[in-house]
Amino acid sequence: MQGVANVLSFIVEVEQLKAVIRKTKPVGLDRYENSAEHSWHVCLSALMLKDYAKLDIDINRVIKMLLIHDLGEIDAGDTIIYASETVENKLKEEAGIVRLLSILPSASQQEYLALWREFEQGKTSDAVFAKAVDRIPPLLHNLNGGGHSWNKHQISKEQVLALNSARISAVLPDVWQELERQLTLAAERGIFEE
Repeated sequence: MQGVANVLSFIVEVEQLKAVIRKTKPVGLDRYENSAEHSWHVCLSALMLKDYAKLDIDINRVIKMLLIHDLGEIDAGDTIIYASETVENKLKEEAGIVRLLSILPSASQQEYLALWREFEQGKTSDAVFAKAVDRIPPLLHNLNGGGHSWNKHQISKEQVLALNSARISAVLPDVWQELERQLTLAAERGIFEE
């Protein structure tokens, strides 16, 4: 029964992800999204976009990765992607995920930590796809929200294109082509404050 108690404790502990405020606002809302909402949205996005992937993927593994990929933010907090990929930030997130997963029975700890690390390394087909899809909701939030986060954090069009093209175009070229078209139109309309 200890295993069940541990799993229930984990389920309660990860509720804290709902309190981690992200840097983008959901489309049509005047508040910032929380990381739990992002996890749900990116999982649903992966389901909708899986048929556009140019890689063989296991959508069940992808969904697992996406459900746990931001749990380390409970301890580390959220940092905008254009500034978050530092060694220091990744170490904080890893310490957070290790702490959270330590609540679970050993086999579950190992499985989910391996999936989290696979996502972070971004080398397998599943991880490459998951990392690409992870970029799409924030792009759509900004494209449909006047560039609120980009402007607040002084992110240029070039930064948006460089980071997102690299992540999305190889695995979801049709999706990237449409997003790039929308970004170009938005830039022409002045979405980026120069």
